Amino acid sequence: MTQMSTLARGGADTSAPSRRSRKGARGPGLSPKAVPYVLLLPGLLVIAVLLLYPLYQMVEMSFHKVGLRQIKAVNPAPADFVGWDNYTQILDSDLFWTSLRNTVVFAVVTVALTLILGTLVGLLLNKLGPKMSTFVVVGIMAAWATPPTAQAIVWKWLFDSDSGIVNWTLNLLPDWLSNLVFGHADWSGHPWFNDTLTLYFVLIVAVVWASFPFIAVSVLAGLKSIPSELYEAAKMDGSGAVRTFRRITLPLLKPVFSVLVVLSIIWDFKVFTQLYLLAGGTVNRDAFNLSLWSYAEAFSSPPKMGLGAAIAVVLTVILLLITFVYVRQIVKTEDDIR
Repeated sequence: MTQMSTLARGGADTSAPSRRSRKGARGPGLSPKAVPYVLLLPGLLVIAVLLLYPLYQMVEMSFHKVGLRQIKAVNPAPADFVGWDNYTQILDSDLFWTSLRNTVVFAVVTVALTLILGTLVGLLLNKLGPKMSTFVVVGIMAAWATPPTAQAIVWKWLFDSDSGIVNWTLNLLPDWLSNLVFGHADWSGHPWFNDTLTLYFVLIVAVVWASFPFIAVSVLAGLKSIPSELYEAAKMDGSGAVRTFRRITLPLLKPVFSVLVVLSIIWDFKVFTQLYLLAGGTVNRDAFNLSLWSYAEAFSSPPKMGLGAAIAVVLTVILLLITFVYVRQIVKTEDDIR
């Protein structure tokens, strides 16, 4: 009764909470804008500790002369600052251009073959039934999961000059066919790892064998997201397999291929373990890529870790430039489409 009389006289109902106070009240916690940054913070800290700090140390080392005296455990000597001398020495060396050529040519060939083979296998997997597709995926992913050291050992044994299966198989070919295709018929004791060209041929085979399963599974995942109605409509219009792939599959999988190209370039530019083991260490300097050359300068006697760090910085800069140009082109293309 008192409440009704108060409202009748134009007073406010003080027993009910005000809408304004409920709207303006904030509970304990973070603002919505800060939540994404807080969630990203643990990952950024891990990246900073595991990637950015070692990268900073590598860049700093590249401007110093670092040898045995600087890395010994007891009373290490301070590193001498040499400025840009390490980078000048790199650019003046003939090994830089040889290593750069080997790195770029190997990466271009390997990335192209990996993408082509992986895409074809992905298309094949998409046509198989669920059970057979799962069986093939498990089989090929075993190659991708094999450690690089084991990969190199397996392929070095396969191409061994004395007891390798490859030489034994090639000797089974008719002499006329072997002469026609390869230029000689006797493969007994043929050394695959002494010549730079044949060494990189084996390296390309080994890396493509281990890399295409990831491409195939990624392409298969992308194909599963494409509506089947598009292929049915193309089939009704009389479109062939090649035209359907070019008109439907390739445009819709372009984001997938963009990521795969970037990852493949980064991986193939940095190949080290397989080349080191197949080449038998750092003996054949003509077979160096930038990664192997960096290792050879940093850890061969006498060690020149400052020079090795400078080579690694150059390789990192080249990768960043290639990735930046490629990603920028992708973004520009997408903006033009929109």
